[in-house]
Amino acid sequence: MLARTYDQLGYQSESGPWRNIYLTGAYELRNGKPEQVTSMADAVEMLAETPVSHFLDAMAARLNGPKADGIEMAINVRFTDLNEIYILKLENAVLHHKKTGPNPMANATINLTHRLYLQMAIGNIGFMDLLTSDEISFEGSKLDLIRFFALFDMPETNFSIIKP
Repeated sequence: MLARTYDQLGYQSESGPWRNIYLTGAYELRNGKPEQVTSMADAVEMLAETPVSHFLDAMAARLNGPKADGIEMAINVRFTDLNEIYILKLENAVLHHKKTGPNPMANATINLTHRLYLQMAIGNIGFMDLLTSDEISFEGSKLDLIRFFALFDMPETNFSIIKP
């Protein structure tokens, strides 16, 4: 009965996202959650066109607040192929980012290509692999970089919409 209700709510929704939520919920109630999720690696071309600031917003959402409590640091991220520099500033357990020139007081600077960053963001390359890569260079404290990236949780991709 709840699945039929979600069907009707989905059919009557004027908003696309709400329609998708309702119809996905109805599908899940009837069939269970999908066994296999779509891999982010399958969408590399689409992700390559996504603005860097959107990835940094997603990164801020993955910050583990309790682990970041009391830690203050700034990291410069230079995308060598895009000729863009972002400052990632962590304070009060919140990550802020800004596209600007490098912060001379930053704990560390990481220089990498956008393609390499995408590979890291989708989980094809771990941060420890980056430390040994020839496609990346660092300035400042590598220990601070490791501490910084250790503060982020990987999102669970196969979760239920309806059932806990």
